[in-house]
Amino acid sequence: MAALSEHRRIVVKIGSALLVSRESGTLREVWLKSLAEDVATLKKQGCDVVLVSSGSIALGRHILGLGQKELSLEQSQAAAAVGQIQLARAYEEALGEYGHKTAQILVTLEDSSNRRRYLNSRATLETLLSLSVVPIVNENDTVATDEIRFGDNDRLAAQVAVTVGADVLVLLSDVDGFYSANPQTDPSAKRFETISEITPEIEAMAGDAGTGLSKGGMRTKLMAARTAISSGCAMVIAEGSLNNPLQAIEDGGPVTWFTPQLNPYDARKKWIAAIKPLGEIIIDGGAQKALAEGKSLLPAGVSDIRGQFSRGDAVVVRAEDGRELGHGLCAYSSEEAGLIKGLRSSDIAKTLGYAGRSALIHRNDFVS
Repeated sequence: MAALSEHRRIVVKIGSALLVSRESGTLREVWLKSLAEDVATLKKQGCDVVLVSSGSIALGRHILGLGQKELSLEQSQAAAAVGQIQLARAYEEALGEYGHKTAQILVTLEDSSNRRRYLNSRATLETLLSLSVVPIVNENDTVATDEIRFGDNDRLAAQVAVTVGADVLVLLSDVDGFYSANPQTDPSAKRFETISEITPEIEAMAGDAGTGLSKGGMRTKLMAARTAISSGCAMVIAEGSLNNPLQAIEDGGPVTWFTPQLNPYDARKKWIAAIKPLGEIIIDGGAQKALAEGKSLLPAGVSDIRGQFSRGDAVVVRAEDGRELGHGLCAYSSEEAGLIKGLRSSDIAKTLGYAGRSALIHRNDFVS
């Protein structure tokens, strides 16, 4: 597999056990500084980096003096509320040493399953990355209950990777890859260097062990891998406890790569093309030319809206003579689109009463 620095967009998952000392309940500051150094190096080489980080509950329980006892839901949420402030500050200071700005993004499973929330999250993350900010994503433990939780940050990280169209997802773990058996109990266990397909045999090899403050194990990592590679994103499992863990991957250290069959761009286009369209957008010749040149579809080029659809739904884009030009995800509902068709982007706010998006269909959401 290519080195990390050869990828355009990288999502890195960091578990509590890596970030927080189990003995003291405090941040492993030296390790965090080394991670920040790795992130700065990748950004200097032109990579976008998103960090999906646990640690808020582990930090908060120490600050609140809750020890290592089993916490109630209310205590966990209180610990998360306290710890999240320290966690965000720690990343801000560590990456600020290299001149990088950070942002905190808190999500729940409900945010990814709800189309409107998903689109809002994606738009926010894309904007932050375009501004060279390093987003720090975590599950919103202060409000999440079992029915709206991811439950582990492996799967959350995979969902974030899909959301931002990442090329590679890095799961920093307590082991240096995926093994045929638990290497801590079976000396004959062998590490896979590359896995191109998650077969029933591979699934049967996965154990449930998690260590220290982390949750999950190899089963959740396989679930994350399945989500990632189906969306064209490679995934790597690597030892995370050593200093400069991303540089260790870059230097060719022992890892397991999960390889996709498509790149994120092609996988997304294939997904859009497969969604059942709920409406039609008719466009003029100028808009056809813009789409052919790889530009977004603006309201000014729209002559008619047909059907009933909500924001984020798939629609067919047609020429005025009825020819199908492609499929896309519309940034507005059919009612809103009908109100702004033919208008300049600068007139959207005056017509709708709020500042909407300039494009009816963004170029990344259109497939011909």
